[in-house]
Amino acid sequence: MTETYTPPKVWKWEQESGGTFASINRPIAGATHDKELPVGEHPFQLYSLATPNGQKVTIMFEELLAAGHDAEYDAWLINIGKGDQFGSGFVDVNPNSKIPALMDRSGDKPVRVFESAAILMHLAEKFNAFQGKAENRAEMLSWLMWQMGSAPYLGGGFGHFYAYAPYPMEYPINRFAMEVKRQLDVLDRALADRRFISGDDYTIADMAIWPWYGRTVHGQSYNAGEFLDVGIYKNVIRWADEILERPAVQRGRIVNKVSEDEPALAERHSAADIDAIMDTIAKS
Repeated sequence: MTETYTPPKVWKWEQESGGTFASINRPIAGATHDKELPVGEHPFQLYSLATPNGQKVTIMFEELLAAGHDAEYDAWLINIGKGDQFGSGFVDVNPNSKIPALMDRSGDKPVRVFESAAILMHLAEKFNAFQGKAENRAEMLSWLMWQMGSAPYLGGGFGHFYAYAPYPMEYPINRFAMEVKRQLDVLDRALADRRFISGDDYTIADMAIWPWYGRTVHGQSYNAGEFLDVGIYKNVIRWADEILERPAVQRGRIVNKVSEDEPALAERHSAADIDAIMDTIAKS
């Protein structure tokens, strides 16, 4: 990168562009290989990874189960670092090759749902749960869409240039750090006079925002807590702490996770799978 770079008239893909995900990024869609997706015994088949977008949905499933809904699910690991999202079976469920993706087999005909907010809305409407009061529905949906529009600046923008680019670049890091801090300020102001993001009720909007911005103010996103001075966002921290204390959140956040440093469950096929890990945590 130089200050004298001039874009060409026609951009061409340079496969060896560098960075953490250079080996799997490409400018075209579609499958790269044939691979069928596994199918378990439960009505809902989730194909995902415990990124913030993936955690939204596993948290929702665990919240539904905790609330007594018949929302049993299988959660299958899609390792995006190995290119699993480009298998033909996954592309059939999500033509955009992004996690999470859901097959709802609870009805007469299987239904595919992709994009994390669409999955949250699908489940919330199906079970009439976590949508908040009717008079707050528009506010809840507004914050849900805010998250979907804002997170690319935090993840694909700030996170990429701060943590995954081939070398540090001052301009994009400053540009996206400014935007992330503006977003945190938006949240902090909104949460100054309400318990949850759309009012007194915990909703799918909170579930969508927490894995991204709750993790950020807890200092876990890209190890950038000090750099972003996250301690100043007191209202977001209060909200994030309360959500983290929810048992369903603690359960959902470890599903489809692969880690040697913290509790992780690569695949989930029953409540007992998570129970075993939670018991280990409680004893440690």
